[in-house]
Amino acid sequence: MFVVHCKDKPGHLQTRLDNRAAHLDFIKANIEKIVVAGPLQTEDRQSMVGSLLIIDIAERADLEAFLAADPYAKAGLFESVTATPYKKVFP
Repeated sequence: MFVVHCKDKPGHLQTRLDNRAAHLDFIKANIEKIVVAGPLQTEDRQSMVGSLLIIDIAERADLEAFLAADPYAKAGLFESVTATPYKKVFP
């Protein structure tokens, strides 16, 4: 399992919006791997600035392939992506 933190490139909100439907379809098609997924927001919660996912994939190579297939990644939305191994304990 991995926690994935994606930070959008500054000024790329339109890229996110243009690819949002395809991204959501991608997530729904892979829902068995998704523990948690959603957008990161600005402090005023009026805009999206990134994504946070907890993904149930065991191997980093499989995770990298999964992330590369995401329409957001294909569109060049992200400034940075970090993936950290994670172990769920609660609940």
